[in-house]
Amino acid sequence: MNETPHWLAPEEKAAWDSFIRMQEKLIGRLSRRVQSESRMSAADYIVLANLTEEGGGRMRFLDLAKLVEWEKSRMSHQVTRMVKRGLVTREECADDGRGAFIVASPAGYKAIEDAAPLHVENVRRLFINALTPKDLKTLAQISNQVLEHMEKQPD
Repeated sequence: MNETPHWLAPEEKAAWDSFIRMQEKLIGRLSRRVQSESRMSAADYIVLANLTEEGGGRMRFLDLAKLVEWEKSRMSHQVTRMVKRGLVTREECADDGRGAFIVASPAGYKAIEDAAPLHVENVRRLFINALTPKDLKTLAQISNQVLEHMEKQPD
């Protein structure tokens, strides 16, 4: 059953390669800026931003891992590091002995409140300012289209 791969056409490959280069460079620069300006790792920022924005400061461990698209082990290691630094706490779940909640601590809230304006400033400088309002609308539509398509695909 060795089927020949359905290789990307030149215009498909160009679009994919450009997207990957842009995404990697943008995430790399944003990560370095967060680290240098707030002394918080990009992973700390991702966890705290999602925890405070989506979860009201408290989320089930597995829900948080799914939200940020991380494996359980990666999330576990990250949370352990953040607990040691006082950014989050881990609370056992009364309903489920195997489950746990991750809770942003006061220090975690302070860290994300300090870092978020710097992050938004860099997102605007590196990404938003390069695009027109029409470009942003088109990009949002394309991104949502791909996300909807991915939700229909098996992992």
